[in-house]
This record gives sequence, C-alpha cells and structure tokens, in this order.
Amino acid sequence: MESVITATIIGASILLAFAALGTAIGFALLGGKFLESSARQPELASSLQTKMFIVAGLLDAIAMIAVGIALLFIFANPFIGLLGLIPINNRRYLRVI
Repeated sequence: MESVITATIIGASILLAFAALGTAIGFALLGGKFLESSARQPELASSLQTKMFIVAGLLDAIAMIAVGIALLFIFANPFIGLLGLIPINNRRYLRVI
C-alpha cells in the first residue's frame, strides 16, 4: 500500500512540475510576443494588452486545473480503492475482502 501512496505522490509532483514549467514557458512566449507586437504597432498596444490578459488568464487556468487534479490524487486517492482498503484514520486502513 505504501508503494501506491508513494507512486501517487511522485506522480502528483511530476504533474505539478510540468504544469508550472508549461505555464512559465507560455507566459514567457506570451509576454515576448506582446512586447514585439506593441513595438511594431504602438497604436494597437491597448487592444493587444486586453487580449494578452485574457490569454494569460486562460493559461493560468491550466495550471490551476493541474493543481486540483494533484490535490485529488493526494488527498482522495482513487487508487487505494483498487487495493480493497477503506481509510479509518490518517495512517490506518481496513482491508475489505
């Protein structure tokens, strides 16, 4: 059972790491393209800024979804049910046959 919990925590950590990395790369590309486009056409800077903030919110939502899935796996682990165990306390489980 400890191996299932350990594998779940490692998987959730990898999920959070890739979500953070993807969000960071996305924000870097988004900010760079915004600066490039507003330098080319300064009269469109306000319109581009509005669109950039909308896309930034959507990009951040992807990371928040990954955090929610990781928290689901950590605190309400669906894989423990496959072992036939019912949680009793923090560290104790009852085996169901």
